[in-house]
Amino acid sequence: MARKIVDLSIYLENDVVSDPEVYRPKIHYIDHSASAEEMTNFFPGLTKADLPDEEAWAIEKIELITHNGTHLDAPYHFASTMNKGERAITIDEVPLDWCFQPGVKLDFRHLEDGYVATAEDVERELERIGHELKPLEIVVVNTRAGSRYGHDDYVGAGCGMGREATLYLLERGVRLTGTDAWSWDAPFIYTAEKYKESKDASLIWEGHKAGREIGYCHLEKLHNLEALPGDGFYVSCFPFKIRGASAGWTRAVAIFDDALASA
Repeated sequence: MARKIVDLSIYLENDVVSDPEVYRPKIHYIDHSASAEEMTNFFPGLTKADLPDEEAWAIEKIELITHNGTHLDAPYHFASTMNKGERAITIDEVPLDWCFQPGVKLDFRHLEDGYVATAEDVERELERIGHELKPLEIVVVNTRAGSRYGHDDYVGAGCGMGREATLYLLERGVRLTGTDAWSWDAPFIYTAEKYKESKDASLIWEGHKAGREIGYCHLEKLHNLEALPGDGFYVSCFPFKIRGASAGWTRAVAIFDDALASA
């Protein structure tokens, strides 16, 4: 079988600017030697010298928020309501059939950092790749941020998806989207400048807030999107099941069918 799987997820790791400092993950690695005392506590009379090579187990203690790493945001993250007044669903309530569907990639790497993509931008890119959107397709956006992961400017890199671009997708039946940037919206440093000048609060988190009108999910901090074609693949992104949460971590992958993988 010629099926091909492409990893679309970033690492959870220390010492990488994957989030603003206050939100970064912290991983404490406990190796086989350091854990030996913990193992002996479970078995009275056991000593470290009794263990093969004086080793116990390797484990890790991790401090995370639900938005670290590659993750899926639930509508509850965006607002308390969705679909113009309904209670917003949490990550454990997201329909699983939203999370395994044919994928479509919009290549917006040419758009400058801080640019807010419009419906016209989406329409133009769909025309370029020759694709007509179908309900429940998963639309991922390849921005310049994908090439900046691991660099200090990652959080401020890439374009964002505006309210009208997001609604363009949602009105055509899309219910799950994704980006390789830190946020579905434009980096905050650029929005803050626009807000400072205009005092227009509707500019803040406008792509996320589109979920108040039509409920949807999106993936953030995807990776390796440049390896994908415009369409012809599936995306699998089932989230970790956390009761009542705003997001859940996922090992997102793209899956190519046999014919495409063989080409």
